[in-house]
Amino acid sequence: MNFEFFIVKKSIGKRSGKTSGKNSLVGISVAAIALSLAVMILSVSILTGFKQEIKDKLTGFGGHIQVSRLDANNSWESEPISSDQPFLEEIKIIPGVSGLYPFITKPAIVQSGNELQGIILKGVDSSFSWDFFEGNLVSGTIPTLSDSVPASVLISESLAKLLQLSPGRKLTTYFIQDPPRMPRPFVISGIFNTGLDEYDKLFVYCPMNSVREACGWSEDQVSGFAINLRKTRNIDEVADEVRNMSASALMESGELLQVRTVRELAPGFFDFLSLTDTNVWVILTLMILIAGFNMISGLLIIILDRTRMIGILKALGSSNRSVTRIFLYQGLIIIGKGLVLGNLIGLSLAVLQDYFHLIPLDPKDYFVDSVPILVSLTSLILLNIGTLALTLLMMLIPAGILTRISPDKTIKFD
Repeated sequence: MNFEFFIVKKSIGKRSGKTSGKNSLVGISVAAIALSLAVMILSVSILTGFKQEIKDKLTGFGGHIQVSRLDANNSWESEPISSDQPFLEEIKIIPGVSGLYPFITKPAIVQSGNELQGIILKGVDSSFSWDFFEGNLVSGTIPTLSDSVPASVLISESLAKLLQLSPGRKLTTYFIQDPPRMPRPFVISGIFNTGLDEYDKLFVYCPMNSVREACGWSEDQVSGFAINLRKTRNIDEVADEVRNMSASALMESGELLQVRTVRELAPGFFDFLSLTDTNVWVILTLMILIAGFNMISGLLIIILDRTRMIGILKALGSSNRSVTRIFLYQGLIIIGKGLVLGNLIGLSLAVLQDYFHLIPLDPKDYFVDSVPILVSLTSLILLNIGTLALTLLMMLIPAGILTRISPDKTIKFD
């Protein structure tokens, strides 16, 4: 057995009344590391989960990438583009692309009794995936994309409460344009609630032909195309590829197409998410400092408690490096116990929150109804490695005291 490990094993195994204070401080050091790591795991998991929830909701409404006509106004009522673009098939085979669908958007006003509300009517066809809205459906069913009159629509719960509507009721819609059009009747098929109130109140989904008719467009004209990706990590790379493919697609008027990512479509949300990153970094720094200072305190007490032993080891020929290793190994064991306990606490709390939603939130303020959790294996490994590395580095401060201990003075130390 390694000499240093042998000494550490004997030191840890020794329990007496004289060392009870030291053992209590060691226990506090283990607890401090465990709690610090648990807080860091929860902080990162909550931030990751929150960001993923918001991104999923934003992309559920408009896809990860949108291709539309280049317009300086960037309004919801844009000029049409051809639905027969030469690069569409090329986009579908880009690695990471999971789907592509055309859409038409048009501002409108809906009325129920004396209540009026501005909306964006979004028309989609059979290539649109309803998975996101099926997961957030409150009542009713997903609309059928037929050409029946009145056409069925999907509205949000907040809009339904504002207008006092329910599935099966008619929704009167006014289109503000020149020349003005008579109200077009729709029938409510289903009601959804995503928690993203700003978008919930805004969008109403219906068959594309209904919106195309209101716009007065031909069968081959749409507002744009939405592209969905399997993973968001390569969203910028895919967007650049789409830009290159569409760069030569000039329209008859000489206008170019524009390609925008979800970050460019909803910059306010992503600016808000970036602010949360700063808060988490502050938490991580504080927690590591707390764990490190507790380790320094614990190791100093251990060194003071073992001063006589240090003198004897040096008198018997042990080098400063060998003695230092003894206490670093002992500190490593303490850190290891803290990391194991911290992972158990942090992951247990994360799993409980993820399955039982123990901590609710107000969707109006936080866009989600409970604290979201997403545990990333990469983040978990990095947190453990970072905590281990930084606390070991901080342990070098008390370990440096060992080199100053003189055997002739410490053997008589009582």
